[in-house]
Amino acid sequence: MLEKYFSLKNKTAIVTGALGLLGKQHCYALYEASAFVAVCDLNDKKCKAFADELGNNAIGVGADITNPSSLKSLMKTVKKHFNTVDILVNNAAINDKFEDPSSAAELSKFENYPLDLWNKSISVNLTGMFLCSQIAGQEMVNKGAGSIINIASTYGIVAPDQSLYKDKNDEQRFYKTVSYPTTKGAVISFTKYLAAYWGSKGVRVNSLSPGGVENSQDDFFVENYSKRTPLGRMAQPYDYKGALIFLAGDASAYMTGANLIVDGGFTIW
Repeated sequence: MLEKYFSLKNKTAIVTGALGLLGKQHCYALYEASAFVAVCDLNDKKCKAFADELGNNAIGVGADITNPSSLKSLMKTVKKHFNTVDILVNNAAINDKFEDPSSAAELSKFENYPLDLWNKSISVNLTGMFLCSQIAGQEMVNKGAGSIINIASTYGIVAPDQSLYKDKNDEQRFYKTVSYPTTKGAVISFTKYLAAYWGSKGVRVNSLSPGGVENSQDDFFVENYSKRTPLGRMAQPYDYKGALIFLAGDASAYMTGANLIVDGGFTIW
């Protein structure tokens, strides 16, 4: 009987940023819970290929989440295939990377951080989330039910510990840039706003704050991060699947406006 609370059978989910490290895992989780899944990212061909990998109950749709017309086209396609949308996972985000390691420390400093990178992060991490919620959320409001999950971060809760980016020679190899923590903090505030605004309409809005995910980072960083975390390790990409399914379905039916932290204990210190 408990299984029904974690089943997403006959539910349709849209995942943005679906081709990323965590985006793919979100899609796997939803599909494994029997949801219909719309794989959404910029590259239409790659979205369709990944949807084919998932199975018959998935479709791939390329879309630019900062463009209202593109999102309306996405919704039209999703409704054509699955009739409606029940779950929206706002996962798409920019997390700055610098190609040249020799200049990364200087470019990532707050004093030197380029305005164009700041604006790009605001556009994707915030405006994109706003537009997706506005357009897909209206469908949920119209039918009186739905779940929006905004992917935030531990760095939306606490400031980055810049010492994590120092190597064994105490050299600062990189600074966590200002735009990511700023936008992720705003994701959590936006979640609370929308949860209050749409609570009476049957649409639940929660955020999920993951900790750092191991993904071929430098050994010194993995070691630093693991020491800073009570569970003694970075996350694996699949560590968030259970939390996502919990927020998506009936198991969290009396939960809205919350920020679910899954970080190995990183933010308790």
